[in-house]
Amino acid sequence: MNVALFQPEIPQNTAAILRTLACFGAEAHIVGPAAFNLSERAQRRAGLDYAQTVPLTHHTTFEAFQSAMPGRIVLLTTGAETLLHDFAFDQSDTLLFGRESAGVPETVHAAASARVRIPLMPQARSLNLAVAVGIALMAAYLSSGAITTKGLR
Repeated sequence: MNVALFQPEIPQNTAAILRTLACFGAEAHIVGPAAFNLSERAQRRAGLDYAQTVPLTHHTTFEAFQSAMPGRIVLLTTGAETLLHDFAFDQSDTLLFGRESAGVPETVHAAASARVRIPLMPQARSLNLAVAVGIALMAAYLSSGAITTKGLR
């Protein structure tokens, strides 16, 4: 299972996400420019030491990312019709998350294989990105059977 962050803006969110991915054996992808320095030294300073244990690939463009992914690109977005628990995930899926402030552009929405949302209370706008990644990744693992094949305990 892959998790991709589209132009992430907050290094602390990325650090928390990398920690989650390390715990679940998922791979990380950064799509486009990040709003912070992705160098190894800068990652350590931002608390991104989990980058050492998580396969992390930086794709300079969405098109490069798209061509590198073997399975479906599943966009997590507040505007999706399909609810997270109703979607049938596959272990080859890549979960794509947008920028903290603005999500992804319409071209990325249109290019995604599927769009899924985490159900929230009507008065809530959105979750913190790191929290959303954890929720969606666990749901994808449960749906796809990755819990068993990854040997999570």
